[in-house]
Amino acid sequence: MNLDENPHMSSHPLLSHADRLAAIWADFLILAGRVCVGWIFMQSGYRKIWDMAAVAKTYPARGLPDFLAYVATPIELVVGLFLIIGFATRYSAFVILVFTIVASFSSHAYWTFTDPAQRMMQMTHFWKNMSIKGGLILLFVTGGGKLSLDYFLRPRRVG
Repeated sequence: MNLDENPHMSSHPLLSHADRLAAIWADFLILAGRVCVGWIFMQSGYRKIWDMAAVAKTYPARGLPDFLAYVATPIELVVGLFLIIGFATRYSAFVILVFTIVASFSSHAYWTFTDPAQRMMQMTHFWKNMSIKGGLILLFVTGGGKLSLDYFLRPRRVG
């Protein structure tokens, strides 16, 4: 079997053990990835939703209109939950990917900080967001997997 026939096969036969593990555990690992990525957003949105006015006051300093807090915070909470349960996974991953891009450049623009400690902290957050974006891109590609609400809601062929 060549790579064209099996997309889960690695580029070299010596790496085939990892291929088998990935294939066997794929659904569980996609679930674990969804929960890890979704939890970041759900808990962040949950913390913020209880004091939206205070959150909104921080937006102008980031170059964003304050009303966006009333849009972004529920998106974080709901889309994070959707990722965890695997509902509309590809749409959820795309929406929160856009959110994360905006958040990275508005809230973690490390290159604008002159204080070395603040600059380092914001640089860490910026690049952490880059890795989260990678996970979101992978969820967009893989979808929710078999252990998702998407899988259970999809139409089944009869006959």
